[in-house]
Amino acid sequence: MFVGKKRLSNSVLIQLGIIIFSTIFIIACLLSTSFADWYTNNIFPVWINTYGFFTSLFPFSFGEKLIYLGLVLVLILSVVLIYLLISFLLYRLKNIKRSSFHENNKLKKYKVPVFIKRYLRIFSWILTIVYLIMNLNCFCLYQCTPIPCRSSYTLEELTALRDHIVNKLNEYSMMFERDDLGNIIYDGDMEYEARVSMQNLSDLYPRMSGFQVTPKTLDSSVFMSQQYMQGYYFPFSMEANINGLMSIGNKPFTMCHELAHTRGYIFEDEANLIGFLACINSDDVFFQYSGYLSMLNYVNNTFYRSVDIDTYNSHVKVSDLVWYDDQFLTKEAWEYVNSHSILPTETVKKAADTFVDTTLKVNGIKEGMLSYNHVVDLLLTHYDYTND
Repeated sequence: MFVGKKRLSNSVLIQLGIIIFSTIFIIACLLSTSFADWYTNNIFPVWINTYGFFTSLFPFSFGEKLIYLGLVLVLILSVVLIYLLISFLLYRLKNIKRSSFHENNKLKKYKVPVFIKRYLRIFSWILTIVYLIMNLNCFCLYQCTPIPCRSSYTLEELTALRDHIVNKLNEYSMMFERDDLGNIIYDGDMEYEARVSMQNLSDLYPRMSGFQVTPKTLDSSVFMSQQYMQGYYFPFSMEANINGLMSIGNKPFTMCHELAHTRGYIFEDEANLIGFLACINSDDVFFQYSGYLSMLNYVNNTFYRSVDIDTYNSHVKVSDLVWYDDQFLTKEAWEYVNSHSILPTETVKKAADTFVDTTLKVNGIKEGMLSYNHVVDLLLTHYDYTND
């Protein structure tokens, strides 16, 4: 009598099918830029209009809660694996002792408890879905055709752009009401204005058309501040998230930057350009100010490195008010972060920089975090500052 091989369950077959599909999909994106462009332009918006719409219904960051859940599941998995290892070793030790007295007895096969089998099955399904979503909503986007950019520019062009931005900032900084500490007071609906500003770019960038998710402030803004991060795009929840503790002047631009990621612009320099253009074309003066403020360090630092100190000092100076608004966190915010943090900020920042730089390089961006500076090239290609 022949005993047939055990047939795989439908659940396992479906899981294998998803893994195979995800792998074939990302390989197709890696091999064909045209396919990645087609997917991002035609299929990717479907997830925004459905899943992104669903997560936008929550007043909190749905993705942040998923991360918390994931950490709990990983912790449980660690306990489960330790339990399995210990119980298996004890089982083997027990049976070895038995076999010394009964040489002819066969050792019974170790059986994994049913509840652990179920947990491991659930965990493997979660990893499978994460693998699928990250390929569909993140990794494939890195294979799209980049926004065209000039390969070079003159010092005169850079100088004119830098002085233009500084003059705009010095002018705008005087327009706003401020509190006793000097912080700008804004009483508008920032999330709504960010969505409208991005929608208004649809003529220039068709991907901007359609539903815009609602930007959300993360509860873990203390941890974000330690990483010196202004915002996050969560591919697994299709959400644009911002650091609620950063200086208010950073918030409008960061919202638009993260919204650009949700529309398929995954490269940081491209999201910077789109966030900038969305802000300066907004009807809200504070958004315009935030847009120019976001480009100050990129352009000013590039100019500073391109000329001698006397030449730099001969040009229009950035006002103290602008420098104050340009800081990542205020002194008061840093005091709050340091009093509520678990790990040292230096340790967190170093780990975060390594993770981000490695992630970018793995996805084909050889410059890593230095690629953020490419926004200067994009500005000089796509921003007509002479008519602004």
